[in-house]
Amino acid sequence: MSTLTQKLDTIRTGSYGPADFIIADAKDGDMAMGIVAPGPRRDDKGKITAVPKTLSEYLAAIEEMSKSGLVDIMLMSASNAEILSNRGVFADGKVTPAIRHNDTTDIWSARGSSYRDHPSMPFRSADLEMVRGISKLGLYSITFSNDIDQDLETLEAYGAYREDVVELGLDHFLEVFNPAFDIGISGAALGDYINDCILKTLAGLVRAERPQFLKMQYNGPKAMEELAAYDPTGLIVGILGGAKGTTRDTFELVSQAEKYGARVALFGRKINLAENPLALVAMMRQVVERTISPLDAVKAYHATLKKAGQVADRDIADDCEITDPILKAG
Repeated sequence: MSTLTQKLDTIRTGSYGPADFIIADAKDGDMAMGIVAPGPRRDDKGKITAVPKTLSEYLAAIEEMSKSGLVDIMLMSASNAEILSNRGVFADGKVTPAIRHNDTTDIWSARGSSYRDHPSMPFRSADLEMVRGISKLGLYSITFSNDIDQDLETLEAYGAYREDVVELGLDHFLEVFNPAFDIGISGAALGDYINDCILKTLAGLVRAERPQFLKMQYNGPKAMEELAAYDPTGLIVGILGGAKGTTRDTFELVSQAEKYGARVALFGRKINLAENPLALVAMMRQVVERTISPLDAVKAYHATLKKAGQVADRDIADDCEITDPILKAG
């Protein structure tokens, strides 16, 4: 049985403990950013170079993390999931491979583009019949824009997707982004709006078509606690990582989110752009299991880098700072 299945079962029975927290490595950036998705190449000392990694290097990083025992889910594009599944990377069944099932326009981040300045439009690259032999679990993302026409189109597309998922015997988890542009709602009110939109969307769904869990932006303690407490065994809330930020931001985010009810963390850039992704995720586990504080975790992480002869991207004093306003407020 996969660690994901075990942990979801435990959470749903109301027996959650910090060791049951689910961590996913979101390596699906190629469906958003293209060439630069694998991240910059580093030299022998771990210093960033101007050259991006290649696909083979990206696949090697995915395989290394998948075999580390540190993550429960590996989220990928369909093409990369197929390659690694054919290599037998997920053959032992412990780590659950997941495929991004849709790539709405607001994740399109080609260099020089401005797609994120516009409302999200539904779009699916992945053919569910083609990918179901690779993985049963997929990610579907939506963004609410506070616009009747746009949001209706978004919800109708999600409805059509759910029909396909049920028909093909697949499972999915739902990603809900904050809009990247001004929708006339800000601050704490934005968290309220997103929470209400999520519950409104799910209220009309029977169990067979509901997502396994959510992936959403952390909108602060109040919004997280409100949503997570609404139906703690039926609606499992997870957080996305967002921008890389400092290492302290990474550890504070997972710590605060878990404290206020999140049970899943799905981090992309925070893991992929780290100097030592394996060491970072190992420290995330310790933070969420409350064996070390976020601040001490940063110091321990830097000590690991030093021992390995790696150069840190930031001076330790800077890396110990919380830079995300939401996390500062928490």
